[in-house]
Amino acid sequence: MNNKPGNPPSPPSNPLPDAEQLLSRLLDQMKPVAGPDTGIIGIHTGGVWVAERLHAALGVKAPLGTLDVSFYRDDFEKIGLHRNVKSSDLPFDVEGRRLILVDDVLYTGRTIRAAMNVLFDYGRPASIQLAALVDRGGRELPIRADFLGGDITLAVSQSVELIRDGAGKLSLKLHEN
Repeated sequence: MNNKPGNPPSPPSNPLPDAEQLLSRLLDQMKPVAGPDTGIIGIHTGGVWVAERLHAALGVKAPLGTLDVSFYRDDFEKIGLHRNVKSSDLPFDVEGRRLILVDDVLYTGRTIRAAMNVLFDYGRPASIQLAALVDRGGRELPIRADFLGGDITLAVSQSVELIRDGAGKLSLKLHEN
């Protein structure tokens, strides 16, 4: 510590990894497997931000898809409707297509389960793989990421949020619940 008299206090260290570096790792893992017809689908909101960046960097020809899983959550009655419900947009045929579902933070697995339910309402894809920027552990369902930027360990009383600044730069923010 640098708290000696006459020296300014040290800034608190950020216990979270750099989101841009996590995105770069994720991109490196996906490059060998994402083809031009792969459907990339981001889960609102942070997953869409990550998916936008991946979609552009991978040069996928199929348009980017987005999903809002609010009405498909199994805890909908418990947590209620979020105030910023977005519309889902899948501008390509899901039937028989290889899909990569993108989320920002993988936690219990319930959001991913809900997203798969939405996708099957649109058709039967050939396969669904999961890309997550960060895995914070705490799984309640047997779901894992096929492509992962990194892992973090948080207390149950903490949560992490993906933030995007005006220039599009991504960062992670820690919250105490």
